[in-house]
Amino acid sequence: MKTYKIALIKGDGIGPEIIDEAVKVLDAVASCCDIEFSYEEALMGGCAYDITGDPLPQETINISLNSDAVLFGAIGGQKWDNLPR
Repeated sequence: MKTYKIALIKGDGIGPEIIDEAVKVLDAVASCCDIEFSYEEALMGGCAYDITGDPLPQETINISLNSDAVLFGAIGGQKWDNLPR
């Protein structure tokens, strides 16, 4: 059975909800197609800024580059609109 590594970047707002549902779809596909997905979560956007002080931490870049695919949710929101660009 082939395993694919997927980076999950849930992001902010509705992003986490959407990614959680998308993972359910991927898991259903995997069960029908004799493949497997392994998931690793990474931070990006406002939630990353709140936790690390960086909207795109190096750890997220590394996780993404070492994955077969990236599943990306929504980022940003009013809370972070006035941060420096």
